[in-house]
This record gives sequence, structure tokens and C-alpha cells, in this order.
Amino acid sequence: MTFSIRAATSDDAEAIHGFIYELAVYEKEPDAVEATPASIREQMESERPPFECVIGQVDGVAVGMALFFQSYSTWKGVPGIYLEDLYVQPDHRGGGYGGALLAELASIAVERGFARVDWQVLDWNTPSIEFYENVDAEIKRDWLPCRLAGDALTAMAARSQRA
Repeated sequence: MTFSIRAATSDDAEAIHGFIYELAVYEKEPDAVEATPASIREQMESERPPFECVIGQVDGVAVGMALFFQSYSTWKGVPGIYLEDLYVQPDHRGGGYGGALLAELASIAVERGFARVDWQVLDWNTPSIEFYENVDAEIKRDWLPCRLAGDALTAMAARSQRA
């Protein structure tokens, strides 16, 4: 079996959506997925796509992905990569494919002169935490994720004092 990594195109929208859904099932949130293959395709074909993605494939069949977008470090003064989703299908785990996808993102970051690759992991996801620790990723337990969404986002936006 031959493993390879390539940049995703809009033709991969169905596979990307499938991976997103499979990951959501694993993370116990399948009903949270609102993206569709059509919305993913449309975003990928837009003038400024909101994300990039690399696809891991075995013998030409997609088995995983790393979906990411550009972030920015004010302290470093340079961009970085935010890894939104790293996913390898269960039947293909343990073969080094997740590490290869993460290495590809590191390579992209270095090539672009970026400072880092950031992501989050659920505190109960022991296999992923162990995987990340194995590749010497720093688990930042002193930073807590925050989010404004739904009604809270709308309420906060209403407080804007923009002229």
C-alpha cells in the first residue's frame, strides 16, 4: 500500500465532509455538523477560501485529512497555522498517517515562514493526547478555549459601537 499526501481541491468536498462527520461522531457531536458537501465545495471555489486542506490517501483512496487555516501570533508578529481537524479513518490508524499529515502541516508552516501550528484536543481524548505528546507537541493546559456563538454572538454584536 502506498500512502501519499496532496492538496485538496473542491472535487474532494464529499470526502472532506465525510471525514468531518466521522470526526463529529467520534467526538460525540454528530448532530452539530451543519456543513454540507455543497457548502464545502462552494467555499473551496470562492475567491478567498476560508480554509485549506491536505488529503492523505492510500493507493489513491482518501483515508484522512488535515483541514487548516491561517492564524496570527501577535507576540511573534507572524502568521501561523490553525489545525481545525486532523482525521484518519479508524481502519488506517496506527500506520503513521496522522503523523505524516501533521508533518505536512509543519512543512507548510516552515515553507511559509510561519511561527507555529496550533490546535485543540478534547480533554477526554487520551489516544490523541498521547499521539500529540509523542510528536513533542506542547499540550497547553493553562489556556482555556473560549467561544461566542448563537445568541451570545448576536447579543455581543449588538453591543458594537462601530461608527
